Amino acid sequence: MDEKSGWVARALFVRLLNLAVFTIIGWRLSVATSIASDGADGFMPWGLVFTLGGALLGGIAGPQLTYRPIKWAIDEANKVPLATIVAGTVGLVIGLVVAALISIPFFQLSGGLNWLIPLIISGILAFAGLSIGLHRARELHSIIPTGGRGGHSSSQLNGRILVDTSAIIDGRIGELSETGFVQGTLIIPQFVLDELRHIADSSDSLRRTRGRRGLEILANLRREGDLPIQILDTQLLNGSEVDGELVRLAKDMKAHILTTDFNLNRVAELNGISVLNVNELANALKPVVLPGEDLAVNIIQEGKEVGQGVAFLDDGTMVVVEGGKRFINSAQEVTVTRVLQTAAGRIIFAQLRSTY
Repeated sequence: MDEKSGWVARALFVRLLNLAVFTIIGWRLSVATSIASDGADGFMPWGLVFTLGGALLGGIAGPQLTYRPIKWAIDEANKVPLATIVAGTVGLVIGLVVAALISIPFFQLSGGLNWLIPLIISGILAFAGLSIGLHRARELHSIIPTGGRGGHSSSQLNGRILVDTSAIIDGRIGELSETGFVQGTLIIPQFVLDELRHIADSSDSLRRTRGRRGLEILANLRREGDLPIQILDTQLLNGSEVDGELVRLAKDMKAHILTTDFNLNRVAELNGISVLNVNELANALKPVVLPGEDLAVNIIQEGKEVGQGVAFLDDGTMVVVEGGKRFINSAQEVTVTRVLQTAAGRIIFAQLRSTY
């Protein structure tokens, strides 16, 4: 069963379930109405009216009345960290237990006070326990482990990861998810999908190709990826931009941001948000080359300075060869003289071995 067929089957099941539930509710209302009327309206088929009314309501409006609110509540609950849920639940339970013990003497009262006072005490202490538990939730992070794959700890990369459009189009997200270095749930906001769809529908052939490749990568991740993917049903606020909304969501959800966008990376870091930059990871994993080492390179183009030639290693690292212009389109042995690390990546400067 493909994704579309599965979605249709789930929608049909939800509608039929609501139809059955509201039909039963209508029938029960008809029974109660008949008992209350003592048969005064004998000609009125209460059972048929309420039962058919319940069936129509459940079949037409049932999903909007039940499924969507439940789905919204589940999505909101998924945004809350596990430690917060545990702490809040523990505080709530403790508050209710203390309230039950305090309320024992009041059960002997009469005139409605035997339930009103315990109810008030329970409400106050339950709220107090919940509030205290939520404020102490941070301490539970040291108790609740968040281990990574294969038993290795990767707490810095665990949890919810908001995915930027640039990281999807980049394409390396698929290979990254297969390595096991990143753990958690990849969250794709709806406005990111909308932006990706607009790129895929662009009149510019290059943008259109990149957008379609991004959609295909997402589809492959959902079918075959090792990481769970969640589509977050949220739209851009009036006047807001994709990057700004991603930063706001990450702060609210205490989530990471996966991106290749340099500017988004810096803005997120300024807001105290953990960023997983695919380009920085790739640069960090490039082989370390030290001054004095020899390399075999193929000089393919002219450099910016006079007499320079440019070559590239297999991982894409640029090698600037002094005096290499005259050897363009040929393989040469060079010796590394200097390694420069920039925001765009690593640049290696070298000289021809024959002149070094």
